[in-house]
Amino acid sequence: MCTGTSRHGRPFRESIKSGASKLTVRTTPRTTPGRKEAGVTPARTTPHPTRRTLLRLAAGTLLAAPFSRVLKAQPTPPMHTRPIPSTGEPLPVIGCGTWRTFDVGDDTAAQARLAEVLRVLFAAGGSVIDSSPMYGTSEAVTGTLLTQLAAHQKAFVATKVWTQGREAGIAQMEESMRRLQQPRIDLMQIHNLLDWRTQLATLRDWKASGRIRYLGITHYTSGAFDEVEAIMRGEKLDFVQIDYSADDRAAEERILPLAAERGIGVVINQPFGGGSLLAQLHGRPLPGWAGEIGCTSWAQVLLKFVLAHPAVTCVIPGTGRPEYMIDNVHAGVGEYPDEALRKQIIAALSA
Repeated sequence: MCTGTSRHGRPFRESIKSGASKLTVRTTPRTTPGRKEAGVTPARTTPHPTRRTLLRLAAGTLLAAPFSRVLKAQPTPPMHTRPIPSTGEPLPVIGCGTWRTFDVGDDTAAQARLAEVLRVLFAAGGSVIDSSPMYGTSEAVTGTLLTQLAAHQKAFVATKVWTQGREAGIAQMEESMRRLQQPRIDLMQIHNLLDWRTQLATLRDWKASGRIRYLGITHYTSGAFDEVEAIMRGEKLDFVQIDYSADDRAAEERILPLAAERGIGVVINQPFGGGSLLAQLHGRPLPGWAGEIGCTSWAQVLLKFVLAHPAVTCVIPGTGRPEYMIDNVHAGVGEYPDEALRKQIIAALSA
């Protein structure tokens, strides 16, 4: 998981190529002062349902069909991808975190709901699922659902090692593979830098032998950024996972520019400020300028704020609700805010 204030180290109008996809910032004029929201036409020709609308639908008969079918029925462009810097492999920009939300044990009703969350993710072109042995039963639930959905080949599975000592680290990672029902892990990360020197040596061995494809480090608070930065400068990493959001922009000062400089992929956790931003914005009307980047919810605005930084590879908002997953994946298409609009987003949070 991850968090801070400052500016980018790179200009916004730089394009990031990812196959046929690019990071496209808004070039349309900003909303003029006094312009009414009702007079703003969203960039999409077919608006996507808001979180509030989806919750109403979920309680009625319109969603008797699975959420993933509802998503497929909407004329949505493919989710953007961005290249993993160390290989160029395209990675979808919206993923799914599993902290708390997938820790449901053997609750069959909860598992059925989470299966639909994953169906929505895959239907939208997403693939990244991030877990950890720290997250209770989340790894085991994820593995069970991927097997039920026959979706192991669709998923980019990321998890973590979170222990001290070489043998303990190996045992924990082998248990994660068993729980996730994965013969190989796409991304193994050192959780919160715990015993990172020992674990990194093992990750290098595992990558060389093909047991993992990528390796990285994680932290969830900007208080650890000094150490994160030192490791990024001194070690060869494929990924770093950090916190970054519209109200927590410390990563812009050094971590994101350094990742771009060193060719390290960036996974962002806590894009909603751990949920506090959505709670703060609950019930507040969406400003007219949101339509200029195709947003129909505050969640999409916050996710697009994060994705507007060119060093960010993927963002992993956690959710256990299919209707929220539908909302989230729609932030992975269309345009992203330029610097002027990002300032409006920041200003809206303090209004």
